[in-house]
Amino acid sequence: MSSVSNGNSNGSFKMPDIKIKFTKLFINGQFVDSISGKTFESRDPRTGEVTARIAEGEKADVDLAVKAAREAFDHGVWPRMSGYERGRIMSKFADLIDENVEELAALDSLDAGKLFSHGKLMDIPGVSRVLRYYAGAADKIHGETLKCSQQCQGYTLKEPIGVVGHIVPWNYPSTILFFKVSPALAAGCTMVVKPAEQTPLSALYYAHLAKQAGIPDGVLNVVTGFGPTAGAAIASHMEIDKVSFTGSTEVGRAVMEAAARSNLKSVSLELGGKCPLIIFDDADVDMAVNLARVASFLNKGEVCVAGSRIYVQEGIYNEFVKKAAESAKTWVVGDPFDPHVNQGPQVDKAQFEKVLQYIEDGKREGATLLTGGKPCGDQGYYIEPTIFTDVKDHMLIAQDEIFGPVMSLMKFKTIEEAIEKANNTKYGLAAGIVTKDLNTANRVSRSIRAGIIWINCYFAFDADCPFGGFKMSGFGRDMGLDALDKYLHVKSVVTPLYDSPWL
Repeated sequence: MSSVSNGNSNGSFKMPDIKIKFTKLFINGQFVDSISGKTFESRDPRTGEVTARIAEGEKADVDLAVKAAREAFDHGVWPRMSGYERGRIMSKFADLIDENVEELAALDSLDAGKLFSHGKLMDIPGVSRVLRYYAGAADKIHGETLKCSQQCQGYTLKEPIGVVGHIVPWNYPSTILFFKVSPALAAGCTMVVKPAEQTPLSALYYAHLAKQAGIPDGVLNVVTGFGPTAGAAIASHMEIDKVSFTGSTEVGRAVMEAAARSNLKSVSLELGGKCPLIIFDDADVDMAVNLARVASFLNKGEVCVAGSRIYVQEGIYNEFVKKAAESAKTWVVGDPFDPHVNQGPQVDKAQFEKVLQYIEDGKREGATLLTGGKPCGDQGYYIEPTIFTDVKDHMLIAQDEIFGPVMSLMKFKTIEEAIEKANNTKYGLAAGIVTKDLNTANRVSRSIRAGIIWINCYFAFDADCPFGGFKMSGFGRDMGLDALDKYLHVKSVVTPLYDSPWL
């Protein structure tokens, strides 16, 4: 794979030895074929070639997985185990992940085109950190003592919500899986996981490690398959008590409707984003250009919080545009296993074609293509990092979540205008602010309707920092102790006092 423009990938790197060990469903502690016997193809986005055939789970398989999870919740040891003991097993799970970092990172690269170097250094170690964070929280789930007004005393219990369905997207198959699984395990829930059909391999490997760590059979089940079948069966299942979904707003709406039509199960949704990055005149331009490049192009733009709407104040706009174009030309596109590469292929052919169509839409609507805009290489799903100028807020590239390496540059004059433009979207997931003025940072961060605001940084995630959206970016929070509440019921227990009229 050739690099883009001034990239310096030399193509000389050693591929890790990748062995695909797990391709079947994981139900009640065992790897099993789907009931139908059907499989689907997992493809390498570097070439489009088939790498494995994966068991295709459907409603009947979801029923089996839910039955196992229900039995494990209603009669098994996991919800009745002490928080300390759950935390000890979760820590062992994290140890096993640490021992298998390279293999797990390689699977995500092979499935999703993610950078192998990032997987080894960031994604997979981040997974074990999140798991350890919630392992430490498992024995610190407390209720409250209540002083009731009618000569009664009371307290609350926080109890696991029950069987949880986790529906996981393809862009961060390991990270988002553990955003969901970790707090649910800490709370004492059992679960059925459906990874995206594009990226099933690492989820099955994690299931294997969970069993090795001592997580009881039936607690963690993985059903691979497609959204309209396996995913829909989870969302509508009468024996699932809670669904946690990350993905598009359109599918999130369908999940919520299915949950309402079935048993009114609790739902949490982390949906799309079209995040603004606002750069003020006092910013260090070189730093801002680098931040914008990472915000727009990291993970080939396949990030729900990608800062793809870049608003630059007029005083530095021209300088910023010039330097942004130069910077994009040094962003290396190529094989994700090459340590010199900054950007791998889009996840699959459908996403590749969708991004290219948005680039055509941008040109058709009158935006100016500053750099990029074309496929690169002679095989696979690679797209040049692309920058548009003269973008108007009504254009598709400024309103729709593209999920590709496409940056839209726009100019503003005043703080008021920047705030208005930033909020001119149906989404509200994240935003970035670049300024040296604390008053500006405080004012703008309080005015933007988004779930997380980054000041002079971007993609600054932490296990202790709640993450989720406003508006059509969904509701509920992953990460932080707030995430535990998604998987807990609050039960009130009231007892009359000795002189109560109830006695």
